[in-house]
Amino acid sequence: MSTSAPAGSGTALDALPLREDLRGRTPYGAPQLDVPVRLNTNENSYDVPEPVALAVVEAVAREVRHLNRYPDREFTALRAALAAYLGHELVADQVWAGNGSNEVLQQLLQAFGGPGRTALGFTPAYSMHPIISTGTGTAWIDGKRGSAEGAFDLDAADVAEQVRRQDPDVVFLCSPNNPTGTALTLDVVEAAYDATGHAVVVVDEAYAEFARTGTPSALTLLPGRPRLIVTRTMSKAFALAGARVGYLAADAAVCDALRLVRLPYHLSSLTQAAALAALAHAPALLATVEAIREQRDRVVAELPALSDAEPLRPVPSDANFVLFGGLRDERATWQALLDEGVLVRDVGIPGHLRVTAGTPDETTAFLQALARVCADPVPHPPTPHPDDQSNPEQP
Repeated sequence: MSTSAPAGSGTALDALPLREDLRGRTPYGAPQLDVPVRLNTNENSYDVPEPVALAVVEAVAREVRHLNRYPDREFTALRAALAAYLGHELVADQVWAGNGSNEVLQQLLQAFGGPGRTALGFTPAYSMHPIISTGTGTAWIDGKRGSAEGAFDLDAADVAEQVRRQDPDVVFLCSPNNPTGTALTLDVVEAAYDATGHAVVVVDEAYAEFARTGTPSALTLLPGRPRLIVTRTMSKAFALAGARVGYLAADAAVCDALRLVRLPYHLSSLTQAAALAALAHAPALLATVEAIREQRDRVVAELPALSDAEPLRPVPSDANFVLFGGLRDERATWQALLDEGVLVRDVGIPGHLRVTAGTPDETTAFLQALARVCADPVPHPPTPHPDDQSNPEQP
C-alpha cells in the first residue's frame, strides 16, 4: 500500500528508499523565532564593525568579476592566514578549512569513520557529533561524564578507561564543552590520545576565544601527536556565523586525508575572500570578546539570587553561554521566557536551560524576565512553535 501524500503536497518521507539507520530520526534544528531577545544559538550578539564590514564587501567585490573561474582549490592564502592567527608555530600545511566547522567534522568522519567504524563522545556535548557520525555511517558510542548533579567535568582516568573499553576509531572532546561551558584540562586530552594507538582524537574548540585567562588549548599538544586534531570556527568570537567558516589544525597528513573526501572546490572564492578580510581585521572583530565574557560572568554571578525558592545553579563557563540548573520544570520556564520575549535553549538536560551571553541590554532583559518567571507560581505549559523542541539539541 502506498504511503504517498496527496497530489500536490509531495511524497511522504517513509515512502522513499531512505537508509534504514536514518528512519525515525529528527533533523537538527534550533528555533529561529522573531523575538526581541534571541539568546539560544550562541551567536555573537554584536554586529560586524563597519570598517570590517566594508573591508569584507570590498574583498568580495574584487572576486565577483572572476566568478567564471573556480576558486583556489587549496585555499592557500586562507590556510596561511589561519595558521598565523593560531600561532603555536603552525604552518599552512597543518591547517584545513570548510563551510563551517560542521563540514570539517563531516570530512573528518568521512576520512576516519564510516561503515564498520565507531565514534565516541562524552555527553552532554555538542549534539552535531552524533548526528554527523550517523550521517556518515559511523556508529556512535555515547560516553558519559560525571553522574552527580552538576558534575560535568571529565576525569582523565575515566576517559582513558572508556576509550580503552570502547576502542573507537574517532574520539570527540569539547573544550569549552557545549552545552556545559566547561573547559578540559590537558591531561584529559593526553589520556584519551594515549589510551588508543589508532583512533583520531578531535578536540572541538569552537568557543576557545572566550575561555578564561589561563585556560589551556589543545593546540599546545599537537607536536608529536599525528592523530590529534583541534577544530575551531569563525562563527562565534569572529561574529561570522552567517559566513560559514570553520577550520582545524593538525598534522599535515590529516589534511592530506581530507583531500581524499572533500568535494572539489568546496570553499567558494567569496567565502575565502570574506574570511581573509576578517582575519586581516582580527583585533577589531575580537574586541567584543571581553564584553561578552563580562556578561557571561554577570549571568553566573546574578542567577543564584533570582529565585526565592530553590536557588538557580549556573555552571561556571569558559564559553559565551551559561548552562544553569535548579529549575523544577525547564520546559515551562523556557516557554515562560519566550512569552516574555526572551528565547533561550532547552538542551535536553532535566532541570536545566542554556542562555547565550549577549549585549548588556540583552543580559538585563534575560535576568529581569527570569526573575519575573521565578516569582510567578502559575505554570506555563510549552506550546508548539516552528521548530520542534520535543527532542532538543544544542548547537
